[in-house]
Amino acid sequence: MQFLAKGKRGTVYIEGKCIIKKASSYQIKNEVDWLKKLNKRKIGPKLVDCGDDWFKAEYIKGERIEEYVQRAEIKEIAKILRDCLKQCRIMDSLKMNKKEMHHPYKHVIIRKNKPRFIDFERCKITENPKNITQFCQYILKLALLFPGKVNVNREEMIKAMKEYKRNQNEKSFRKILKLI
Repeated sequence: MQFLAKGKRGTVYIEGKCIIKKASSYQIKNEVDWLKKLNKRKIGPKLVDCGDDWFKAEYIKGERIEEYVQRAEIKEIAKILRDCLKQCRIMDSLKMNKKEMHHPYKHVIIRKNKPRFIDFERCKITENPKNITQFCQYILKLALLFPGKVNVNREEMIKAMKEYKRNQNEKSFRKILKLI
């Protein structure tokens, strides 16, 4: 086992093609429960095994989203952002709030031109999940950081976000997707 990272709530190690995360039993149970639900929808690293205060999952090795945006072509970036939004939509439909989607630079890894979300320890059930609206805020930030690479009409996006916040349905979601 090789040390990979230490966060606020736990420590992550690498073992072969897997990570082992150690943290409090409450945080591990929460993340494992969410990984089980999300893995059924092809979101997150595949859960391999778990114990009281640890779990083992697939190691998602790749580029952080901002590194990817720096080097990728506009069409590839748009596809990645739409894929991220689709994963956020699934999480919203599960009434799950990930809490980090407004600034997910450590939580979205691009591997083989596909975005993979990681780190679900802070997820909570809520009646008004904010994954899409938070990720849209992040897209607006990317548009400022990488002009010409991330093209989005700021006013239209804000309008679409407000509509989605009022009505989290497929129609309002499609309006957001069309802006990317």
